[in-house]
Amino acid sequence: MAMCQLSGQFLAPPVQACKSLQTSLLLPRLPKSESFPGASTGVQRCSTETEVSGSRNRMFILGMGFVGQFLAQDLKNHGWVVSGTCTSAFKKKKLEERGLNMYLFYANEPEPGVVNALKHSTHLLVSIPPVVGIGDPMLQHDEFLKSRIRDGDLQWLCYLSSTSVYGDCGGKLVDEDYPTSPASESAKLRLAAEKGWLNLGSELGLSTQVFRNGGIYGPGRRSSRILWSTNAVDTIIKQGSLSESQKKRITRQYTSRVHVADICQALKASIQMPSLGRIYNIVDDDPAPRAQVFAFAQDLIEMKWPNHIEGRSVLPESVDPLVEKARRKAEKRVSNARMKKELGVMLLHPTYRAGLQSIIDNMENPISK
Repeated sequence: MAMCQLSGQFLAPPVQACKSLQTSLLLPRLPKSESFPGASTGVQRCSTETEVSGSRNRMFILGMGFVGQFLAQDLKNHGWVVSGTCTSAFKKKKLEERGLNMYLFYANEPEPGVVNALKHSTHLLVSIPPVVGIGDPMLQHDEFLKSRIRDGDLQWLCYLSSTSVYGDCGGKLVDEDYPTSPASESAKLRLAAEKGWLNLGSELGLSTQVFRNGGIYGPGRRSSRILWSTNAVDTIIKQGSLSESQKKRITRQYTSRVHVADICQALKASIQMPSLGRIYNIVDDDPAPRAQVFAFAQDLIEMKWPNHIEGRSVLPESVDPLVEKARRKAEKRVSNARMKKELGVMLLHPTYRAGLQSIIDNMENPISK
């Protein structure tokens, strides 16, 4: 299967955020005579088959979540045809209103018919988390998947994973060659999915890469109820308390994170510079403790909207020293050197300070809602 031929005009150097995406991928134009198969499989889909099969650049996103929607909208704005999956009729309708071709897909009961849509795609982003007891819901059908897309048009594949696959590192600086030792069940399933997608891509001769993302944050869109807020500013403004998982992480000395816009630009850079089986850590430059991040977010809110959160804090007042010591054993600092060197990514938000400042600068006054 032919590799992508890429024009130097696809991204302007240095790589910028989702503003400079061009549509100069030199991909073969497909005949319009063949429509999407799968009409009899029960997969619910839209009726834009001619548009999809006739476009040069066609991205399919398995799992149209926070990252997927952010990338999808950017690609669509630059002439790509974007399709993807979600798990609710409400979300499907909303995303279709934004010009995306959506399919209903349930991860715990994966529908193999979705694979038929992939045959006409040139690029595939896998953003579905593994399911306990199942693993990756698509890879359990890997032989069927390979048989359907082997003679299709797919050229580029990226699996979104997590830095959790490194496990306990004792505060060490880890790069992509550091031995993986996942501790949690979800992290073990992530690592297995990484290997599965890399093997599948290798067998099919695709440009295949794995992105190990840090904790993802970015702007929320509360009015649409499609994109959800994932940042300290929104948590504080909503006057919500920390979730149990957040409380467990609040005492960590190091926490790797990345703004969704920087994941987006790394993905676009990877399309421009495709690899064969490469793994990239996608994190920012400052693995600061979560307590520090929430304190900074609180200061930003107080400066922009005085008295809105006066006398209130989401941070716990105290933590058991023994619990804190045990948690820090699993800490790590994650290197992003390969991402910068090989993909040419210059982070838009190199620290949480830059990211949160950007978010609050573009927020409407929560008091007026």
